[in-house]
Amino acid sequence: MEQNQISEIVRLLQGSKKAVALTGAGISKPSGIPDFRSDSGLWAEHDPAEVASLAAFQRHPERFYTWLRPLLHTMLAARPNPAHQALAQLQRLGKLHAIITQNIDGLHQAAGSREVFELHGHVRTATCLDCDKHLPSDSLWPEIMQQRTPRCRCGGLLKPDVVLFDEMLPRGLFWLAQHAVETADLLLVAGTSLEVFPVADLPLTALRRGAKLVIINLSETYLDERADLVLRADVATALPQIVQSLQSEQ
Repeated sequence: MEQNQISEIVRLLQGSKKAVALTGAGISKPSGIPDFRSDSGLWAEHDPAEVASLAAFQRHPERFYTWLRPLLHTMLAARPNPAHQALAQLQRLGKLHAIITQNIDGLHQAAGSREVFELHGHVRTATCLDCDKHLPSDSLWPEIMQQRTPRCRCGGLLKPDVVLFDEMLPRGLFWLAQHAVETADLLLVAGTSLEVFPVADLPLTALRRGAKLVIINLSETYLDERADLVLRADVATALPQIVQSLQSEQ
């Protein structure tokens, strides 16, 4: 990892009045949570349209929960890694305004971050598809782990509040994320290859508004050539180094 790149990111953070981070699966992978699109990711063995779309869930909910069960077990056991902790520290230092994430694991909040926009939802609650009742998910885990399909008292299917394929993103939450990006002067993209839209369009919004764009990711993204700086590194290593360098210069 080039120290001059770390120093440049620190310089950009120091000069920023409103920095925003956009994170993806790569930031939780060091916590043991698999990504989706790599050769060893979740979609290497499963067709997302067959197990993780709303239509598939409604047709075969038991298939969805069979797929979700091992991932859920992993997420419930996971703990924030140095990347999550570094972003939380940047917020505490007043150098990061908000975090927009595609992750559903809640590890940003577990690390102490606030102002987190979970655009693909989360597993803390579930909703009945028939009566719209909301329930805390921890009451459902025993049923799910015992290979039963959870249902509401009304008999309707209970779906975790995650955004499935062929579902719209939460409109109000996406508006808040867009507003954060539109008013940011620096967007820090960390641990995402920017392949899932419409979230992957957010950096373009930042660029159109004149914001600086920094990308920290092990693989290439479609915006590498337009970024002000690209650091090809593990976020769990790079982000703590950025925080350390930032603190040493204050």
